[in-house]
Amino acid sequence: MSDKESKPLTGKQLARKPRGFPDKREALIHSQAKLVETITGVYRKWGFEALETGAFEYADALGKFLPDDDRPNAGVFSLQDDDEQWISLRYDLTAPLARFVAEAGQSLGKPFRRYAAGPVWRNEKPGPGRFREFWQCDADTVGAPGFHADAEMIAMGAEALRAVGMQTGEFVLRVNTRRLLNGVLDGVGASSAETRLAILRALDKLDRLGASGVADLLGKGRMDESGDFTKGAGLDADKVKAVLAFAEAGAATRAETLANLSKATGSTEEGKAGLAELEAIALALDALGAPEGDVAIDPSVVRGLEYYTGPVYEAELLREVTGDDGKTYRIGSIGGGGRYDDLVARFTGETVPATGFSIGISRLASALQIMGETGKLDGPVVVLNLDKENPSTALSIATDLRRAGIRAEAYMGASGMRPQMKYADRRNAPAVVIVGEDEIAKGTVTIKDLEMGALKAKAIQSNEEYREARPGQMEVARSEMVAAIRAIVEAQA
Repeated sequence: MSDKESKPLTGKQLARKPRGFPDKREALIHSQAKLVETITGVYRKWGFEALETGAFEYADALGKFLPDDDRPNAGVFSLQDDDEQWISLRYDLTAPLARFVAEAGQSLGKPFRRYAAGPVWRNEKPGPGRFREFWQCDADTVGAPGFHADAEMIAMGAEALRAVGMQTGEFVLRVNTRRLLNGVLDGVGASSAETRLAILRALDKLDRLGASGVADLLGKGRMDESGDFTKGAGLDADKVKAVLAFAEAGAATRAETLANLSKATGSTEEGKAGLAELEAIALALDALGAPEGDVAIDPSVVRGLEYYTGPVYEAELLREVTGDDGKTYRIGSIGGGGRYDDLVARFTGETVPATGFSIGISRLASALQIMGETGKLDGPVVVLNLDKENPSTALSIATDLRRAGIRAEAYMGASGMRPQMKYADRRNAPAVVIVGEDEIAKGTVTIKDLEMGALKAKAIQSNEEYREARPGQMEVARSEMVAAIRAIVEAQA
């Protein structure tokens, strides 16, 4: 190599990544893949079929419900194709479905039941737990107008969360309907869009602020702890009371909640229609065997009302976790869905009934990691390389293990035994295989069970005792190596 070629590079670039685009290592990748496999397995069991669409859609095909109108390209990432048409990275999995259904037309049998999983991109301001690239896992039924289709989505969503390990009391799917809320808004005379939005925003804060805080926001307004004042909806005391009676109608069972709602929603036509929707869904949920603890009718669910045309539902994790700062947190929403009968109409001009449910895979994987539910992801068995001049023995042993279906690697490098053992620890190796001159001469291998060794080492008081006991270590014939390693790996799993 010439002097010119060997000179160090100058003007180095700063290694950095765009905010909101996370790097993922194996534990998180494995967790997400397992979640997708489990959840889509539930969807398939319920009769849904897979559909995969491309990452890009024509920008005008994404519709009006874009993530953030204040960001460039209305909250999506867009570029101009070589035919001068604008294409955008999909911001969810539903907009591509609407395009697909419209494009397929009459050739697509209905109802069309599909599931999809994959990354989506949103040009939004990133923050803690808020990414600009993340995974979703959706199921949708297109062409089914009955509320039994909504109930099926809800019950299936609850089953999917149970399949990934959620227990009774650790999650809930909350169900409401846009028409019921419209009935309440009509009942208190909220005619302007500004007033209606103020009421809905107040209801959305019920969990955080409680009844008194929401009452302030429904009335004149509220000053928070920082001294900032939020203008209220301007309702009088009787109307505030009526809205709160609706928002707090939730009870221990779906039947009790519906009874409370029938009193709180008044006699408006929209209110009656909304109550009928929820009654139909509740009846179907009973038939589907959805437990009361998994699915609740909750009139305080108000999100996505501009998007959804009927029932809405939100999946929430209830378990509280303690963060590194010692504070207690609740993970909150990890999915949701609803009925969106107008979505396909922008392509066809005709209303096509549709309902769907989406689980945020990235958010759920992060939540399970925080909750300590992802489990230990074991690394490969590491075969130590004690012959730096000729690593053939280590390479051969690793090959034998892989042929037997065991994840394994031979150490690559010139380090001594201690650094190699540290490497195995960092890799979460279940065991290491050691073959030195003595083992080669006897036709044996030495196996160290790292997990068992660590457990036994805790009870040892001195270095002399440790060297004598060699905790978790055994010597076996080379012919017995695979069976011994398999036993260790299976025991740790």
